[in-house]
This record gives sequence, C-alpha cells and structure tokens, in this order.
Amino acid sequence: MKKLLIVAHGSRRDASNDEVRVLADKIAKHLALPADGVQVAFLELAVPAIGDALDECFKSGTEKVCVLPYFLSSGTHVVGDVPREIAAAQSRWPDKTIELLPHIGAAEGMVDLIARSYS
Repeated sequence: MKKLLIVAHGSRRDASNDEVRVLADKIAKHLALPADGVQVAFLELAVPAIGDALDECFKSGTEKVCVLPYFLSSGTHVVGDVPREIAAAQSRWPDKTIELLPHIGAAEGMVDLIARSYS
C-alpha cells in the first residue's frame, strides 16, 4: 500500500490548515484513492507533525509514503527541515520507503496553472 503525504507549513489560523485538509480530500477523490490515501502533515503550528503522520502511515500497514512539500519555493523548510524530518522517520522505519517529491513550486504544471489564472 502507498500513500501521499502533503506537508504544509502550518498556521495558527485553523481555517488555513483546513484548506490543506480539503485539498487532500479533493486529491484523493481525483486519484480515486481511499479517503486516507492522501494525508496531511505540518512542519509547525498545527498537527499532525510530519514524523507523527509518517509513523501513523506505517503503523497502519503502508509500505511507501510519497511526501509532497506544499511550498512554492525551495527555502529552508524545503531543503533542510522537511528532509531532516523524513530522515528521522526513515531511521525509525528502515524497512519502509519514503520518497520525497519536488516541492509544489517546482511542479511541471505550475507555469500552466499561473498562465491560466492570468488569462
């Protein structure tokens, strides 16, 4: 079994965190995955934390988690904090696979998305 984990910064504003959860639900439906096939985690200010979310995925029998950093640019969180959290989880789950995907701002479709919004 494989899951997608969308990692966002996290906010003190609950509605902002809920936006990420709604996005995850929409992605699961779009990919025809079970509701728990797409999970969310937060770097700070909200729960679950990245490590906790990965632990829960693996405890439930997931063999592979693809982590998508929901960030527009490759700042400190993308190049340092998220990989560090993944490395810590990988050390706890050496027999499982964690794949770090490119951050959302580096996605191939981003140019088209922005162009369509501008049109």
